[in-house]
Amino acid sequence: MGAGKTTVGRILSRKIDAVLVDMDLEIEKQQGVAISQIFEEQGEPYFRAIETEMLRDISQNSDQVVSTGGGIVIKDENWGIMKESGVTVYLKASIETLFNRVKHKTTRPLLNVDDPYTKAKELFESRRELYEKSDIILDREGLEPDEVAEAIVKEIEA
Repeated sequence: MGAGKTTVGRILSRKIDAVLVDMDLEIEKQQGVAISQIFEEQGEPYFRAIETEMLRDISQNSDQVVSTGGGIVIKDENWGIMKESGVTVYLKASIETLFNRVKHKTTRPLLNVDDPYTKAKELFESRRELYEKSDIILDREGLEPDEVAEAIVKEIEA
């Protein structure tokens, strides 16, 4: 959430001549509504189920960079799919950096609460250990998106 997955993914996909797949956009296209509306009308468990289905479908393809939603890591099934189909990357940043990037966005359903910073911090803390199961962990503090993408390329080629 706010790590720059889609921005970095776009740059990375160009560098390695791959297709960028933004899972959130694909889910919105498939469902015909915004993710925030899915959360509001159907709930998080429903969203997580269609997210896993989308991941399973997407993982059948090759030569792609997949930008997932931040909550993809909470289901073990998703980790299995991701590990089988490619390299996983954790774009590490501080909670302050992440929150500053998303605090004005209204498209973050899990942050539509009275105290969004506390909620963001709770999500960050509960997911950090899961993110750290990634194949590549890249601290992106102070790096521009193109520098992050270049660092990922170097890690993959190492």
